[in-house]
Amino acid sequence: MPSKKIPSKKTVKVLYPISGNPPTWGHADVMERASHCFDHVTWALAVNPSKGYLFNRDVRLEMMEEYIRHFKLSNVTVAAYEGATVRYAELIGANIILRGLRNASDLQFEMEQAMGNRGINDTIETVAMFTSPRFSIINSSLIRELALLGEDITPYVLPSVARRVKEILAGRNP
Repeated sequence: MPSKKIPSKKTVKVLYPISGNPPTWGHADVMERASHCFDHVTWALAVNPSKGYLFNRDVRLEMMEEYIRHFKLSNVTVAAYEGATVRYAELIGANIILRGLRNASDLQFEMEQAMGNRGINDTIETVAMFTSPRFSIINSSLIRELALLGEDITPYVLPSVARRVKEILAGRNP
C-alpha cells in the first residue's frame, strides 16, 4: 500500500503597510492580531515622497518598533518602502497584503486598492482585518490635530509615542 504524502504547510508572510503619521493603537491592534494569524508580518511604512509628513521616516519607524517591543513580538519586522505596495510585497516574498479596516469607507477604498494590486500581480492576495471596535474612530489625522492643540493623545497611541509626538511638536528631535 503506498504511503500518503502529507502536504507541507506553506509559510505565510504578510505585508501590512501603513502611512503611520503617527502609528496608532488601531494600526498596532491589527499588527498584533496579525502576528498570531500569520508566520511572519512585515509592518511596513509606505513612504510617498510627494506627501508631506509631520514625522519623518526614521521617527515613524522608531515609533512602530516601540509597539513591537510593547507586545514582545518576535515574528514582526518593520521596514519602509516607496512605490507600489504589491511590488514591495513581491520583493520581500509576501503572500498576502493585509489591510486594516475601521469602517465602510475604508472598505470601499481598500477594495479598489486590492483590485488594482490584483491587476499588477494576481498571485498576491489582499486580506482585510477589522480593527477592534474601541479603535475604530482613531486615525492619524485626528491624533495630529489633537496633539497640535496641546490635547492628550495617550488614549490613541502608545505612551512612549505620545511623549515623542509632544517632543517633536515642541521643536525637539524632528
